[in-house]
Amino acid sequence: MSAWTSAELDKIDKTEELTLSSLRQDGTLRNPVIIWVVRVDEHVYVRAYKGRTSPWFRGAQTKHQGHIRAGGVERDVAFVEESDPEVNQRVDAAYLAKYARYPQYVAPMVEPMAKSATLKLVPTGG
Repeated sequence: MSAWTSAELDKIDKTEELTLSSLRQDGTLRNPVIIWVVRVDEHVYVRAYKGRTSPWFRGAQTKHQGHIRAGGVERDVAFVEESDPEVNQRVDAAYLAKYARYPQYVAPMVEPMAKSATLKLVPTGG
């Protein structure tokens, strides 16, 4: 696995939405979904608004791999579940800060249901 570049992190951090396509069992990409994305230090995170039962989250659990597009960045990624409470608190803070202008929509993103479906996006390949 490789790391995000500073330029990629900056572009992703500045964009409001990320397009995510997870890999099916046969290796083809599922239809893309548009979701919010946050950066915490040198890492990128997404959450499923409807928690672990969200269709896109369940799809991401098939192969734990996919492809993202955000702010001009396109990368293949691995989906790594994030369950560390301290990291999740920092992800909460990132969501609340980045999407503060949407209080009715950001509030559910820091609730236990969404928090249980937090994925770190780890770049793979080049």
